[in-house]
Formats: sequence, structure tokens, C-alpha cells
Amino acid sequence: MIKGKKLIVILPAYNAAKTLQKTYDEIPFDIVDEVVLVDDKSSDNTSELAHKIGIKHVIRHEENKGYGGNQKTCYNKALELGGDIVVMLHPDYQYTPKLIESMAHLIANDVYPVVIGSRILGKGALKGGMPWYKYVANRILTLSQNILMSQKLSEYHTGYRMFSKEVLEGINYNINSDDFIFDNQMLAQIFYKGFDIAEITCPTKYFDDASSINLARSSKYGMGVLGVSWLYFFNKIGIAKSKMFHS
Repeated sequence: MIKGKKLIVILPAYNAAKTLQKTYDEIPFDIVDEVVLVDDKSSDNTSELAHKIGIKHVIRHEENKGYGGNQKTCYNKALELGGDIVVMLHPDYQYTPKLIESMAHLIANDVYPVVIGSRILGKGALKGGMPWYKYVANRILTLSQNILMSQKLSEYHTGYRMFSKEVLEGINYNINSDDFIFDNQMLAQIFYKGFDIAEITCPTKYFDDASSINLARSSKYGMGVLGVSWLYFFNKIGIAKSKMFHS
């Protein structure tokens, strides 16, 4: 609990056996109440290890549902368990769990309803080994999104995110894609509903066991990001009405 609010960590996992223990060991259990791990049909022993290290809520998809599909199961379970604050933490140890407490205080004290860990604030991305092509693409996409969505985020593409229950219940994330574009659609929905988003500087690590998408999928993701941003813009000016924002 933090300020009387139940804090749940969700771990959307896929072949995370090599890094799960290290991630789990850094979770601040003095304030974290529950951990939910959803295994998206891994080919390794992620689920077995999760049970072994003491994660109480382990869900294994019998069919691979994709990154977005995994998150839907995570958030639905967290709300079912009565989470007031929910943080998505990748179990590949790319983001440090040590920031959970700082992020949670912003929501628990009603300063912001959403907090994301930004790799771009400071020098976390390049220092942590982000490839140059991904860094450049991140900056170009973020600039385009900020213009189209009238926002000022340093990045939209981090996988470290924390939400209040009111935000998760206020948007229809279940209608979103099951692919990587889910993350971007979710932020667009949050802004469309009028919620504010805080950012904190977040170091990141790029290494062999950290999850990452290849160039082809990155290109597809980039096109999808621009599509979401234009859809947001058209809905805001009233010439489109998408279920993503109106359901």
C-alpha cells in the first residue's frame, strides 16, 4: 500500500526466464501489494520460474496474443484484484524496478494520474545502448506526435508506465491492437480523455536478453504510430469518430 492505495505490478512476459529473477528481486515490496505475470506462451520456463520465485498471480496464454494482447490480460487482472495504482514493468530488466516508488508517489498523492519513465530525458537512451536508428526514429516520431496531438512528451515509446485505476477504467484499452502499437494507442486515449501524464528520467539497458523488435517490425510500428496520431487529430477537430476514442 502507498497512501492507502493498493499498488500492483504487472509483468507482460515472453521468454523472460533469464531476467525474471533479477527484475523481481528489485521490486519494492514495502509498497507493492501484488505482482501479476502474464506469460504469452513462452517457449522457455517463464511460468514455472514465476511460480517458483513466489509470484502469486501467474497467467499463461495457451496461444500467443502479442504484446498488446498480453497487456490487456495484465490490466484486466490488476483491476479485478482491486488495484488502485498499476505499473507495467517489463520482466526483461530493461527498466529498473527501483523507480516504482518515485513514480507511485506522484499518483498516490494525486499529483498526476499517469507517470511514464522516459529514456530520452537526460542521456538514458544512448548511454544504455539504444541503437542510433531507434533513437533518431524515436525523436522524429515524438516530434510528429507532439505536433498532431498538441502535447509535449519527451517520448511516447517507453515501456515503463504507471496508471491510476481511474485512468484504466476511463479508457477502452481492450479495443486496441494486440501488437506493439497498443502502447501508443493507449497514450492517445489517455490524452483524448483529458488526463495529464508526468515523466521521470529513466535509465535503460540494451543487451542480448532484453526484448526488442527488429527493423522491419520497427518500421511497421512507426507507420502505425503516425496513423494513431493522425486519427487522434481528426477526432479532435471533429472530422472522424473512432471507437478508439468514443467507446
